[in-house]
Amino acid sequence: MRDAIELYYWPTPNGWKISIALEEFGLPYNVHLVDIGRGDQFNPDFLKISPNNRIPAIVDPEGPDGAPIPIFESGAILQYLARKTGRFHGAGERERCLVDQWLMWQMGGVGPMAGQAHHFLKFAPLMDPPQDLPYPKDRYRAEVGRLYRVLDTQLAEREFVAGAYSIADMAIWPWASLWEGQQQSLDDKPHLSRWLDTVGARPAVRAGRALAAELRKEPSADRRARDALFKPR
Repeated sequence: MRDAIELYYWPTPNGWKISIALEEFGLPYNVHLVDIGRGDQFNPDFLKISPNNRIPAIVDPEGPDGAPIPIFESGAILQYLARKTGRFHGAGERERCLVDQWLMWQMGGVGPMAGQAHHFLKFAPLMDPPQDLPYPKDRYRAEVGRLYRVLDTQLAEREFVAGAYSIADMAIWPWASLWEGQQQSLDDKPHLSRWLDTVGARPAVRAGRALAAELRKEPSADRRARDALFKPR
């Protein structure tokens, strides 16, 4: 029996990537909730694991050469788990390159752009004073739409993003599943719509998405939570 991986988590799209992955890989894990609305991400003990004060992070007690290893950044965690298990990362270098390209596409594109869309569409208008700004709302809404059209095209001839189901799908699905909050439409993206349903029906995805789901909150006017989330430290 493997020692459990320690998962530092909050129910956000980036957190879901790793809870889904751990379920898909079938690895045992313990959950440490990091309440980002309360400022837990700035706890000195957590910063030793994730110096960028972001979730998710893991500590694998059975790391390289049998020694424990902490890892932050969701994409790095996904690649590590894929290497550790030899699963969901393509068969051979050509397939791995394709998986990694789409993983990086998510990390550098969909995640940041959808995150900004959420911020300006849902959070900023509730700030004090309200920041209901047409330009960034239009800018990030449009960029997310462009990225989802790219994804729809990629999925036109593939069941999953990189061919076989992989860590790229695990990375993209949590953000893309929130398309309504990003003010997107699937009417002109049938392949993306089909993929969202297919991935979302996987038992491991459902289990990972459900982890601590009751703690997930919609945007609020809570100043303390806003300061913890948006003020740099």
